[in-house]
Amino acid sequence: MLPKVILIDIIPPQTSSEESLARLNELERLLSTYGGFVIIRKIQRRQMPNYKTYIGKGKVDEILEESLKSKADYVIINNLLKPEQLYNLEALFEKHHIKVWDKIDLILEIFAKHATTKAAKLQIELARLRHLGPRIAKMGTELMRQGGGIGTRGKGETNIEVMKRHIRKREQIIKDQLKKFEKNQEGQRRKRQNAGFRTAAIVGYTNAGKSQLLNSLTNKEVKIKNELFATLDSRIGKVFLPGLNDCVLVSDTIGFIRDLPPELIDAFRSTLAETIDSDLILHVVDADDLDMEWKMDVVNKVLKKLDCGNKKMIYAFNKTDLLEPDQLKLIEDKHQKLKPVFISALKRKNLQTLKSRIARTV
Repeated sequence: MLPKVILIDIIPPQTSSEESLARLNELERLLSTYGGFVIIRKIQRRQMPNYKTYIGKGKVDEILEESLKSKADYVIINNLLKPEQLYNLEALFEKHHIKVWDKIDLILEIFAKHATTKAAKLQIELARLRHLGPRIAKMGTELMRQGGGIGTRGKGETNIEVMKRHIRKREQIIKDQLKKFEKNQEGQRRKRQNAGFRTAAIVGYTNAGKSQLLNSLTNKEVKIKNELFATLDSRIGKVFLPGLNDCVLVSDTIGFIRDLPPELIDAFRSTLAETIDSDLILHVVDADDLDMEWKMDVVNKVLKKLDCGNKKMIYAFNKTDLLEPDQLKLIEDKHQKLKPVFISALKRKNLQTLKSRIARTV
């Protein structure tokens, strides 16, 4: 039986109704990918989050009451909370057997669901430790208070140090293991560079059609899922470009999403190395998405964080088979400065034009 979930978003008062709806819709899609169904959606407009519980105290009481009435299993907040805020909310809800997650908890659970390789599993564990670690330390602080008061050297204090030491030790073990993977990947990239291979990295907002484009360009049999974050590991294929009379290696990796915190980007840096070291970036955009504008902006911001903002880039506006001619014309007029290539990866429409652009650019 799927868990019953209450979704909550805290937004500034000036946020438009369109944006607030888009934010909650995306959270609901994330939940659907994880496995669960929404029973209540709530929005609170606040200029500043509550420093103790993020949500205002009155709203917390209201949500707890509704959670008990509706027999909710989870409350998920569409923001990145501080460890103390999550800990305080957990203390209120979990005694009623209701779990409290923030958006990153949910994303990490989806990552865990989709991880298949050892490297991806290690990257997820590292991200989890960084996200959950401070909460575990907070739990230790409570044990210390219960065990003899602040400043004493009782059992609770020992628990905190043991927890912190265990987290630090495990983080270092994972980092060392990931370095081995990175060294191996770096060696493979160097071999490809020495052999004269040019590389193009496919990037885009999650579920924009990146894996389908890799399939269509390279004839690879990569399994396609209509889910967010279906791809975690880098996948590489070879594309022959008639314009060059040569091949280019094309890679596809993890999709981006808004408010992706630095610890998740850092944890997946070894996976994203194919993007960082590429000669060219193929930015795939879902042209049928009403939110395409800000999603493009999110991707470009993440690329800047990865120091890829100045790389050669081709915009591939995908899923054009779903657009009416007048819709397509509007998008063409609006984004002509970007010189996008309009394609349908699924229908293999206009891929020769894209290949010609890749050949000219690399």
